[in-house]
Amino acid sequence: MIIDIHAHVSAPIELAAYKASLLSHRGAHGRGKVAVGDDRIREAFEEDSRFFGGISHLRHLDDAGIDVQVLSPRPFQAMHSEEPAKLVQWYTEETNDLIKRACDLYPQRFRGMAGLPQSPSFSPEQWTGELRRCVTELGFVGAMLNPDPMEGTYPPKPPLGDRYWYPVYEVLCELDVPALIHSAGCKPPARESYSLHFIVEETINTISLVNSPVFQDFPDLKLIVSHGGGAVPYQAGRFMPGALRRPELGTFIERLRKLHFDTCLYTQDALELLIRTVGVDRCLYGSEKPGTGSARNPENGRWFDDIHLLIEDIGWLSKEDRADIFAGNATALFGSFE
Repeated sequence: MIIDIHAHVSAPIELAAYKASLLSHRGAHGRGKVAVGDDRIREAFEEDSRFFGGISHLRHLDDAGIDVQVLSPRPFQAMHSEEPAKLVQWYTEETNDLIKRACDLYPQRFRGMAGLPQSPSFSPEQWTGELRRCVTELGFVGAMLNPDPMEGTYPPKPPLGDRYWYPVYEVLCELDVPALIHSAGCKPPARESYSLHFIVEETINTISLVNSPVFQDFPDLKLIVSHGGGAVPYQAGRFMPGALRRPELGTFIERLRKLHFDTCLYTQDALELLIRTVGVDRCLYGSEKPGTGSARNPENGRWFDDIHLLIEDIGWLSKEDRADIFAGNATALFGSFE
């Protein structure tokens, strides 16, 4: 079995039209809604798409042997920094409702992961209402947490090791659901693309978390870092000496293992280094399929995001190791996917 914990919704064009309308009138025409029937939602998952290498979302899953996928909003579409804040609230709720409808249409295939209305003009306490709604009413199994709701603009909010984020952590622990740390857009003027911004924010916030008392204050907190932890597992040696100055927090690797990491990396070398650094038990299968990696590697003809093949190619992993990465660790963290 393969459980893919990092994936984003393939939405009908009506969701993009709804967003464009909100941004054009800035709320003057009211909330409105995404007026779309079930057939259009099915088409978004079943019809071939030029954006994802010419095949459909479901075809990607079938070809990769992915049994269950956890769907969250497309991060670069989150528009968290837009004003007024009610636009962020409305768009987030409509997107989550669309994900819920997709899960209902494909109950054996998809589970929901909530987007949060992370407008910087709202307090973190205000973000948690949508988290509660999605878990308790819509049956979602987790939430996506953007560490930079300013979307690359200034002044930035504090990093994830700061008490600013504690209201979100409290509700995650109360509901016993994990959060996937995943940045959103990066607005110009900026030195990086949004895709690079993801890696930058994951790096900054992994270091912030492991150098903070967050896991002492919230020992049951479940956090997954996207894209293999940004740059941190590959630069671990850079941080090991400094960690010795605070022995009460443990070694750097011990701290790092308080977190979980997805396998959304597109080379075998990177995957091997991640697994060796943090351990098999901290790695959850994530492919972001279909998405950035849905292009053919000209060297071997594989899809870059066929991460299951890269894991199968790691010769030193045991059969039990692969089973844990593919599904066992996700079940342990999220609960049953039956």
